[in-house]
Amino acid sequence: MIPWIHHETTQVPGGDELKLMQRGSEFSIRLGRTELMNSRLSGSEEALATRAWEKISDCRNPAVLIGGLGMGFTLKAALDVLPDDARVVVAELVPAVVRWAKGPMAEIFGGSLEDPRVEIRVDDVGEIMRRDRKTYDAILLDVDNGPEGLTREANDGLYGMAGLGIAKAALKPGGVLAIWSCFPDDRFAGRLAKTGFEIEEIRVRAHRGKKGARHVIWLATA
Repeated sequence: MIPWIHHETTQVPGGDELKLMQRGSEFSIRLGRTELMNSRLSGSEEALATRAWEKISDCRNPAVLIGGLGMGFTLKAALDVLPDDARVVVAELVPAVVRWAKGPMAEIFGGSLEDPRVEIRVDDVGEIMRRDRKTYDAILLDVDNGPEGLTREANDGLYGMAGLGIAKAALKPGGVLAIWSCFPDDRFAGRLAKTGFEIEEIRVRAHRGKKGARHVIWLATA
């Protein structure tokens, strides 16, 4: 059995510690004992981008905001489907995650950070949405394990009525807010509806294959 190697531990602003672990070619980002993401499981993160793009595929010069860099699966999937005139802003709160993307996990990212369409901002995605009103055709949120603050309590604000209202205000008319979750949440779906979104909830395999756990993606059209 190949042992896990501990690359680095970093502090989430206002939250707990994140660890980057590696075993062979496999990477894991963990919050305490909870695994937040694994490089072997990318299917649902990729679907977050591709299914959102299906909703706005007729847009010219699309502008996309991705909340959470993670292991870059959502970013890479977005770049694969977006046109050359697209603009992609990636908000990552934890500076070390950007450093890991350019260092130990560079092979996973495959040059996506150098794509001329991409801008990386070390910033709170909630603050970016608050500042950038009517700016984005799509906002893709994968900042936690679901619509609650696991990595830090402040993330709760993204999923409450006020936070959803801010997200809606940052979208252009007809734009889509896509949210990834490890689990279903009927109360959160209800909040999306109360905010005035048209909602589609889909279940997607965590793995690209036909077996394994399913994750949830909400597609909320403004």
